[in-house]
Amino acid sequence: MALRSKRSQAPKPIFRSKAAAAADYSDVYCERCGSGESPGELLLCDKCDKGFHLFCLRPILVAVPKGSWFCPSCSKQKKPNSFPLIQTKIIDFFRIQRSTESIQKPSQDIQKKRKRSSILVVSKKRRKLLPFSPSEDPERRLEQMRSLATALTASGTEFSNELTYRPAMAPRSVNQPALEKGGMQVLSKEDTETLNLCKRMMNRGEWPPLMVVFDPKEGFTVEADRFIKDLTIITEYVGDVDYLKNRENDDGDSMMTLLHADNPSQSLVICPDMRGNIARFINGINNHSQEGRKKQNLKCVRYDVDGECRVLLIANRDISKGERLYYDYNGYEHEYPTEHFV
Repeated sequence: MALRSKRSQAPKPIFRSKAAAAADYSDVYCERCGSGESPGELLLCDKCDKGFHLFCLRPILVAVPKGSWFCPSCSKQKKPNSFPLIQTKIIDFFRIQRSTESIQKPSQDIQKKRKRSSILVVSKKRRKLLPFSPSEDPERRLEQMRSLATALTASGTEFSNELTYRPAMAPRSVNQPALEKGGMQVLSKEDTETLNLCKRMMNRGEWPPLMVVFDPKEGFTVEADRFIKDLTIITEYVGDVDYLKNRENDDGDSMMTLLHADNPSQSLVICPDMRGNIARFINGINNHSQEGRKKQNLKCVRYDVDGECRVLLIANRDISKGERLYYDYNGYEHEYPTEHFV
């Protein structure tokens, strides 16, 4: 199992203020719950000086943000503007490499793959991963892409569906599964073909049946837009690859462990804050409660794929249409603070 690295090493919330450090804020209370308890998790607005518990904010803040922070009233937060539902704009946004005609029908490759998969159902061998099944309605697929484009635009993220290697960060040559502490499982040849099929479909605009929605409590979150079978590949977790040592003081909560090496200086993380895909908007469960654990319908797994570490989000049970997607951020190190998650 894999997890988001920063979600395993999230900095402990600290009391902060724009006033002098010697000032006494013992009388500060949370504007939402009215309590002055848990002062270490009270955040002060840099404009009005009112206090808010990190866990009382909606969406919840897991860590104290860098720089200035303004409360919802002072920042005048609004629901993000929707990306234009114009086919050419969406195709350009996602750099879809195909003709306009191909958006009108699902891929024949997926039909062939479905036939091969159906034969495997009766097998007693290891269960195979399944490709996602795109929505058949081309207009609905455009809606799904529009929802992701809206979220990416609002968060200032460039769309990318691959791991990216940037100057002054970790080079591709250091992404070596052999360095994984305890070893990394190898994705089988057939499952690798399934993953590559999913990539080809997305390049053609045959999108996973997922919709990004904005929730006032959870922020951007992802829900199934049609029934999804157990063991379906949902998406790959992608972004810029960097050394963990370079990100230890980063307060971002979306970093994912890519390589957990015996030598900490060789450990790698995926950083989707600048470049990423739908994976960064899939939320985590509150694994401190039974109800929270029941919501989990995805598993996050690190694989050796053709000699390179990759992270996949995979359905771990059947998922109904309209059901939101969740996985356990603490699938590995068990240190990410999820007790206040909705």
